[in-house]
Amino acid sequence: MLDRLWYGQSGWRWLLAPFALLFGLISGLRRLAFRRGWLEAYRASLPVIVVGNLSVGGNGKTPVVIWLVEQLQARGWRPGVVSRGYGGKAPHYPYRLDAGSTTAEAGDEPVLIARRCGCPVVVAPTRADAVRLLEASGEVDIIITDDGLQHYALARDIELVVVDGMRRFGNSCLLPMGPLREPLSRLKRVHAVLCNGGEPELGEYGMQLVAAAPRRVLDDTAPDVPLGPEIDALAGIGHPPRFFATLTELGYQLRQAQGYADHHPFDPSELLARFADRPLFMTEKDAVKCRAFAQPHWWYLPVSAELPQALLDTLLKSLKESRFGTGH
Repeated sequence: MLDRLWYGQSGWRWLLAPFALLFGLISGLRRLAFRRGWLEAYRASLPVIVVGNLSVGGNGKTPVVIWLVEQLQARGWRPGVVSRGYGGKAPHYPYRLDAGSTTAEAGDEPVLIARRCGCPVVVAPTRADAVRLLEASGEVDIIITDDGLQHYALARDIELVVVDGMRRFGNSCLLPMGPLREPLSRLKRVHAVLCNGGEPELGEYGMQLVAAAPRRVLDDTAPDVPLGPEIDALAGIGHPPRFFATLTELGYQLRQAQGYADHHPFDPSELLARFADRPLFMTEKDAVKCRAFAQPHWWYLPVSAELPQALLDTLLKSLKESRFGTGH
């Protein structure tokens, strides 16, 4: 229903205009308070890069975080990642992930990042607490925050915004009238806008998600023989049709394609009953939640962000010219 309201031409959205006006007033005053110093933001002793978005839902932030970590590691940096840990309930906060951390404790995206990158990952509702833990560890020299563009209690040195290149900003209205957490004018203050799929607009960096060969959810092994072409698929991400379209482009024929809400907590009995026969494909983010009860015929599709060298050059130049200019 919200998708139709936000990304369609529904006239019903105007009924929500007073609430959007109130939301914009409150969020704008809060933004101004931090900018003017009326509210104090925690400024870390290490450089902080925020990867976020303006709109509600997943736009591809986590693949960008992974790309950033890998690119920085290749150039001698020691990055750590902080996240709110949405969907998880840790035994304490801040909570640093280890090899045994589950999505129930830390959320799906932090577990995925820790598995893919092998870097320190800390979750906390108050991101400054997670940053302090990483600072005290002495193990990192740069911090990347997965989401948190609107978390102004944490000062940042670089801001990257990821935009869904197909859906863009919907009706361009603020919540709840539209999908925006902040007005489009906010984009003028960020360091770079990354357009995930679709055609980038002037000044944006194009981004593509490139799929690798499927891996078994149970043990990460590659298939011995080709899978399909008839498969089932599920996706509990911000925009499931994107994943289903990728599978179709790869030549698979989808017999069942079930979309769920982002961060959906899967019911093992439901999945075992519904997807009992054909190979079942899911996203890597869903796979970390299903691993404990996965079946041998369940597979995930690893994806990586592909971004232009010009973006990396710009980021490295910004870091060199910042208060943290180093010999990296």
